Amino acid sequence: MQSEIYRGYVLWGHAILEQPASPERKRYAASGTVTKAGKFAEASGILGIADSEMNAEHIGLEWARAWVDNHL
Repeated sequence: MQSEIYRGYVLWGHAILEQPASPERKRYAASGTVTKAGKFAEASGILGIADSEMNAEHIGLEWARAWVDNHL
């Protein structure tokens, strides 16, 4: 899980490991969460599937930044 501060909000990018169809290929579901002053503001559903944990977290953070930009 990655986090960052953006325009006064704390954003979280999540990577959820899927049950692998094959053990050598891992896939991660991406999602994001937005908080402000320690309180929940919004969370996404599953945003997409990524081949790495880092890419999934990045997708979640991008969604969270866009959410903040659209709700200011």
